[in-house]
Amino acid sequence: MSIAGTRGVQLASAELHVTRKPEDPPPLLWGETGQAPSDRVRIRGGRPLSGRLRVSGAKNAAVALLPACLLARDGVSELAQVPDIVDVDVVVQILEQLGATLDRAEGTVRVGAAGPIADEVPYDQAKRVRASSLFLGALIARNGRAVVPLPGGCDIGPRPIDLHLKGLAELGAEVRVERGYVIAQARKLVGSEIYLDFPSVGATENLMMAATAASGTTVIYNAAKEPEVVDLANFLVGMGARVVGAGTDLVRIQGGLPLHATSYTIIPDRIEAGTYLLASLASRGEIVLENVIPKHLESLLAKLEEAGVQIEVGLDSLRASLRRRPSAISVKTLPYPGFPTDLQPQLSAFLLTAEGTSIVTERVFEDRFRHIDELKRMGAQIKTESRTAVIMGVPQLSGAPVTATDLRTGAALVIAGLSATGETTVDGFRHVRRGYARMVEKLASLGADIRYD
Repeated sequence: MSIAGTRGVQLASAELHVTRKPEDPPPLLWGETGQAPSDRVRIRGGRPLSGRLRVSGAKNAAVALLPACLLARDGVSELAQVPDIVDVDVVVQILEQLGATLDRAEGTVRVGAAGPIADEVPYDQAKRVRASSLFLGALIARNGRAVVPLPGGCDIGPRPIDLHLKGLAELGAEVRVERGYVIAQARKLVGSEIYLDFPSVGATENLMMAATAASGTTVIYNAAKEPEVVDLANFLVGMGARVVGAGTDLVRIQGGLPLHATSYTIIPDRIEAGTYLLASLASRGEIVLENVIPKHLESLLAKLEEAGVQIEVGLDSLRASLRRRPSAISVKTLPYPGFPTDLQPQLSAFLLTAEGTSIVTERVFEDRFRHIDELKRMGAQIKTESRTAVIMGVPQLSGAPVTATDLRTGAALVIAGLSATGETTVDGFRHVRRGYARMVEKLASLGADIRYD
């Protein structure tokens, strides 16, 4: 077994010549109006949120499965339950600019990649989403070459893609970084044994896609176990690939098999489900979530029960209620099946009015406490030291003007605003639209007083 090292990875400062299409990128998709909503929402809190809500398809699965459609050289792949969010809009634009044919309507996206596919991802789109890095594995498998700008997305601390690059090098690719672009190329990919120093979701997904085109067998050790990784593996199997072990820390891919278009339904979004669950409970309401996979939420549900929440679990639904202040708890974020870092800000917002002192430790991203200063504007009592936040519960929050700096921070601020007295305005709501489909409308359907300003 070889540990993913630096073989074939170069850093260069030489000038990079990247061809670009002359046409301007198409506008983002904003539903029927064709207009982007306001970047600010106004919330009048203190109203319990109750009702039924259907969870959308998973953002973090959709942005991996869409690039994977490029691996099918014939036919049209159809993805159902694709969320109507900005990150998906951007990935769809990238696919179109690479030469794929797209048909999108009512949560279904059809992708045809039978014709020529370019190997250079446009910078203007890539800088907007972290998921643009997932075109590395798809394009080198498809074309033997990939030119992808270093990805953008939320600024929540360093998220290097060195594991992606080292893993591709272990498969026989020559990889270099020039002027903000990753360039990977290989005359032939060869199966290898790859050890990931950290169970990175993106690296696992990129290497799975690339390995489908490698001769022989690839084994990924210390692979990410997240449900979204399993969803990609299942999609690849539906295309004709042989992938075994997804959901464990050892994934085996037999490469070189012909892949074909297929139809597939994306899993429900566990982070969206957790966010609306916490929003309702923070407001002392009762919610029924439909279209969920309860197993994907086990770490959250265990902590909520510890906090005093009443929970009923169905086959594909959840009912939860809380009529009093929650009890203080301690939680530490970890890779799946541990508590998800993408729910840490939202859980912190829920714990602001808990009885007692809660301890929240962030072990995945080093800069994921940006929501705390904004929450303090609303009367939250929080102290931080390094990667630990000590939350001293208060009886009530007060509405205030706050600003979202990233996707999950925005969700946390909305939750706090819904539970606070008075009025809260959340600026920077564009970050929230990156990962939540029609959040304002969904919360309003539960009884929230929320609107675009």
